[in-house]
Amino acid sequence: MPLNVTQKLIQSHLVSGTMKPGAEIALRIDQSLTQDATGTMVMLELEAMGIDRVKTELSAQYVDHNLLQTDYKNADDHLFLRSACQRFGIWYSRPGNGVSHPVQMERFGIPGKTLIGSDSHTPAAGSLGMLAFGAGGIDVAMAMVGEPMFVKMPRVLGVKLLGKLPDWVSAKDVVLEMLRRYDVHGCRGMIIEYYGPGLAQLSAMDRHVIANMGTEMGATTTVFPSDAGVKRFLEAQGRGQDWVELVADEGAKYDVYDMINLSELVPLIACPSSPGNVVPVTEVQGRPVNQVVIGSSANPGLRDFWIVSQIVKGQIVHDRVSFDVNPTSRQVIENLAAMDDAFMNLIHAGVRFHQAGCLGCIGMGQAPASDQISLRTMPRNFPGRSGTADDQVYLCSPETAVAAAITGEITDPRELEQRFGITYPQFIAPETEIINTDMLVAPPEDDRTVELKKGPNIKSFPEFAALPNDISVPVLMKVADNISTDEILPAGARVLPYRSNIPGISQFVYYMKDDTFWQRAEAAKEKSGGHVIVAGSNYAQGSSREHAAIAPRYLGQVAVLAKSYARIGWQNLVNFGIMPLEFVNPQDYDSISQGDELEIMGLRDALDAGRSIPVKNLTKDMVYPMTHSLSPRQVEIMLCGGLINHFKKAKSQVAQSVKV
Repeated sequence: MPLNVTQKLIQSHLVSGTMKPGAEIALRIDQSLTQDATGTMVMLELEAMGIDRVKTELSAQYVDHNLLQTDYKNADDHLFLRSACQRFGIWYSRPGNGVSHPVQMERFGIPGKTLIGSDSHTPAAGSLGMLAFGAGGIDVAMAMVGEPMFVKMPRVLGVKLLGKLPDWVSAKDVVLEMLRRYDVHGCRGMIIEYYGPGLAQLSAMDRHVIANMGTEMGATTTVFPSDAGVKRFLEAQGRGQDWVELVADEGAKYDVYDMINLSELVPLIACPSSPGNVVPVTEVQGRPVNQVVIGSSANPGLRDFWIVSQIVKGQIVHDRVSFDVNPTSRQVIENLAAMDDAFMNLIHAGVRFHQAGCLGCIGMGQAPASDQISLRTMPRNFPGRSGTADDQVYLCSPETAVAAAITGEITDPRELEQRFGITYPQFIAPETEIINTDMLVAPPEDDRTVELKKGPNIKSFPEFAALPNDISVPVLMKVADNISTDEILPAGARVLPYRSNIPGISQFVYYMKDDTFWQRAEAAKEKSGGHVIVAGSNYAQGSSREHAAIAPRYLGQVAVLAKSYARIGWQNLVNFGIMPLEFVNPQDYDSISQGDELEIMGLRDALDAGRSIPVKNLTKDMVYPMTHSLSPRQVEIMLCGGLINHFKKAKSQVAQSVKV
């Protein structure tokens, strides 16, 4: 049977299960990616599991999020991560070397391989013909020790690309068009695979832009073929020997079909406060802009910065606008500086040029002014993610962003030619790039005696009890649809430094909605043993940050009652022993109020027997039938109280059998 690229990748890594949509499958993982905001916890989890060395073909740890050193916490994390990389056998990308996704693509990505990352935008590697998954840190840790990754077999959405992008329209507009069609939840349970003649125009880094933001549609991952465009990219990186062709068979089928004529696209923009709130730029043109930020994993290519440098040539940034450029890797900086006047154009125009890293994308600095518009080439604009509570963040292409920087207002970039005489620059990628590998530290051959360097803010992974059978706890919070992990546990310069300190970071759970939540949770834990959350659809969308499950678990959260869940958020709940229940009758959501007392009797018994789980509202004398989507393996994890407990139990059983 003819296979598409996704099916070829899955088939070549299938450990167990069948490629039937909805069935649980296990996949062999070749590479792993961690970054400092989530990687500290991965290393603490490896320590908690008693691991000696990782077993992946390659694992890399990046320091790209927690770069600000306003006190000792982030600096201590960097030392800890360096020691953990030496201890466990992991590549270490030093602070300032660059954002994980483009650096991984430049230096380590190989077509046909699988990759798991503790960052939700890990699917960006699909641009090279890889099968790349974002996941919670504990899932990444399990893959690093040689365990397969478990996932429900997705349907494959085939998107045929036709035509050629017009001037002033680029790859960001392609993925914004997809978000306009599918919103933030329309691709749940799907892998997006792009194919067709339109691919010939899109470079590997253009594809990176598109694959990166498939996450914002809820897609399991995004896949591109490995073709001549990927070969050119790897050759420019000095890694032509890593290229292999991987394309769909003639006559390959997809579960769902769509098509985009690139020639018909116009500049698009995602309005506050959702990546799915997409309109043509012309609909919001003229709104005054206070800040423009270019960079991040969503627009990381040399082309993206060079285009901007040519558009601002001879121009000065509007005096109301802070124009920030966040280069995505040290290698990009070196190449940009070597390209005639590119770097000088940016500096002369008034750009604020920063170190290579995520920075404003994760709220690590660059917070916009209160109630002012900020245009960003980043992947997310969830409420308050920027670090400003009343932010107005719009997502757009570099072309649209720089147009606003020059004019001081949202501007269709196609107008720059008429208003300023600026012609659209035509980027020609260099055949070979300046390569910088000096900031990547290879792991020692074997150094298991290295001591983990733990500063005072770094706390060992907490121990959690097994799932209780009988629960009677209050509803501590009721939230609406599309609640993101940014809202459950915010990022930003104030919170991120506590990523290696679960007791410390737990004080910020739901902080943006109710800054007394953690105190109320502690009181409920003391009085009733815990609490539950009630939620609408697509609960825990966005970032893969498992802290949005670990910290609530630490505060006593025993279950979530929701209409539906985002994939990674749901998996993280299971991994840390929080029961993800789903309403059989979605209208029951309306009858529950914050403060209601809920009772679940015989929860363990029901899971063991595979029965439905009734939840009784003691306050209103009502009963809600609930269901779950746990596989038999996940039921065992829940009963143990989480994946680490389950791993330790299995390890102990193996040790006992060896003794016998």
